[in-house]
Amino acid sequence: MRISPLQLGASLYVPAVRPDIAAVANGDRYPDLKSVILCTEDSILPGQLEAALHNLREGMPRIVMDRPLVFVRPRDPKTLARIVAMRGVEQIDGFVLPKATQESVVRFAEVAPERFLLMPTLETREMFDPSAVAALRKFLSTPGLKERILALRIGGNDLLNLLGVRRRPGRTIYDTAVGLAVSSLVTAFRPFGFSLTAPVFDDFGDLDTLRREVARDLEHGLIGKTAIHPLQVAIIEREYRVDGRDLAMARDILAHDAPAVFQVDQVMCEPATHIEWARSIIERFVIYGVVQSDDC
Repeated sequence: MRISPLQLGASLYVPAVRPDIAAVANGDRYPDLKSVILCTEDSILPGQLEAALHNLREGMPRIVMDRPLVFVRPRDPKTLARIVAMRGVEQIDGFVLPKATQESVVRFAEVAPERFLLMPTLETREMFDPSAVAALRKFLSTPGLKERILALRIGGNDLLNLLGVRRRPGRTIYDTAVGLAVSSLVTAFRPFGFSLTAPVFDDFGDLDTLRREVARDLEHGLIGKTAIHPLQVAIIEREYRVDGRDLAMARDILAHDAPAVFQVDQVMCEPATHIEWARSIIERFVIYGVVQSDDC
């Protein structure tokens, strides 16, 4: 069954040192989750790696079929090799590849069996170099590899760290220098058939700014966002619901007898140039629903 990147929703990052990773992965802890990422990389200390791998070894065989999408973020290719050798690894959907470069993706992809989906994370200094980004895109477009890539994840905190800055309270990622990098990555990859997900929002106590950031994510064509706290999940996915006016417009654009150009409420609609937007609106509607009038 084909998995759409839109199904990721708010991907809850869970340090694999948590003893309840099977319950989280199965949706028992947080029933509304659409996807979970069990992390053995930056969210744990180097000395905790063996404990995290022990939890995966114990937890993966207990992951059920009817559950959120489940991905594991290995620390490095050597760690990934240990994970794919574990009993129960076939219960997960794929792997998030940290700090993706051509060299690292090659090493990760050689270890991960082809049945697993991959989500490389764009978070290295090369992401500020347009020529390096273009080279990475060309590499990821290689037949046999591109089909395995569900989405590219943008690692906002690593990119901020490379600049030696951190966002101030009340600021979205787009209010920082990394906002330009996010825009550049979207325009570098999205027209070539890659879906991208949005960076984490650190301040899980500031839900108003999170809402504003998700709105900006959507304006950039980013669907799916890293969540670091369960409180963020419903807030993020609530913003993914579509406006009823947009839904009606999308249906008109996709109608088999739609004119070449027409207007809806004094807004021009041109199927030849708005068809991809319309398709994304319909898919979002199917997964996330429509904004209700009492929510406006």
